[in-house]
Amino acid sequence: MDANPTARSFDVTTPEALAALYPVPSAIVLSKATDRIEGRSAAFIARSPFCVLSTIGARGPHATPRGDAPGFVTLLDEKTLVLPDRRGNNRLDALRDVLDDPRVALLFLVPGMGETLRVHGTARITTDPELRERLAMGRAKPASVLVISVTEVYMQCPRALLRAELWSDRTRPEGVPTGGELIAEHTKGRMPAEDYDNVTAPNCAANLY
Repeated sequence: MDANPTARSFDVTTPEALAALYPVPSAIVLSKATDRIEGRSAAFIARSPFCVLSTIGARGPHATPRGDAPGFVTLLDEKTLVLPDRRGNNRLDALRDVLDDPRVALLFLVPGMGETLRVHGTARITTDPELRERLAMGRAKPASVLVISVTEVYMQCPRALLRAELWSDRTRPEGVPTGGELIAEHTKGRMPAEDYDNVTAPNCAANLY
């Protein structure tokens, strides 16, 4: 029995009811996604030591942490990433999910950066010897590699990490593109980098709630 049955009267059950709760997003927000990983996004991923891999399969959804030295997720071309499967607990939740449903999402973080990079696509599992050798750490080769075909890429604003004070004692590392440089790339210049970095990003920090 529901511990608080009256609460269900407040459930949001339609897209229209959900939309009514929030302001309409700006045109830039709605159009900031791109379908490939270009120079700034590639630089962000190359400096990222950590991402969250989200999958869904017959056993439900899973979000699994993936981490290693910066650049452990490698770009083969603008539409293809490879993610080595390092030693873990061998539950294989994410990999079993990929066999059921190839759709995946990745959230890349760089310590010191409030902005994160979201990548969506489809994945396949391979044991290609050349890829395993290329992604080896010392003598340890990954048992398998996820090859991810990219369908969508976009930068996420810093509010969540600012509220969490996740990097309160760190600053953006040298060589990592700014949030403005990322969104300028993703929007093909429709939002200039300086507009985001000098206006939008400070406004995010000033309006966390």
